[in-house]
Amino acid sequence: MELKQALYGRRSVRAYSPEPVDRAVIAELIDAAIQAPSGMNRQPWAFGVVCDRQALADLDAKAKAHLLSILTDDSPMAGYRSRLEQDDFHLFYGAPALVVIYTKPNGVTANVDTCLAAQNLMLAAYERGLGSCWIGFSMFYLGTPAAAAELGIPEGYAPAASIILGRPATDVPPVPRETPEILFDR
Repeated sequence: MELKQALYGRRSVRAYSPEPVDRAVIAELIDAAIQAPSGMNRQPWAFGVVCDRQALADLDAKAKAHLLSILTDDSPMAGYRSRLEQDDFHLFYGAPALVVIYTKPNGVTANVDTCLAAQNLMLAAYERGLGSCWIGFSMFYLGTPAAAAELGIPEGYAPAASIILGRPATDVPPVPRETPEILFDR
């Protein structure tokens, strides 16, 4: 696959087939993720993987409940409350795998570095015929002490990206892009 095809073809997938993602494939995706650049070559990332259906469903329910518990009426996300309250809405959209990328406490540019790793992971997934979606809503729970204890996350590690993976159940059409704002061109 050409790089341009991956850049222009990757989509945020929100409907998945139940087919599991092989752990060896996830290991390959993580290997692609760590090829990302990092400030001062600190490589400040760590990865958490959830492929067990029940564990993923439990994590989904806890993340959704936590988000609803902290959502205020003046929050920029308040408009999502009615959707989040629906029993049939799941943060992980039925995906068979979740990869959480954590920042380790040794990187000055750790948040940027892990975002670069996340992009690599999603592009590599697309090349393998897998769909992916960055699930920002889950970050509110994943950043809690309760989630860290449940998942065995070391102190000082912080979630930076939560990415679901799986075979897309349907094709996802491209989303129109706005003309970029170019602030200077000298």
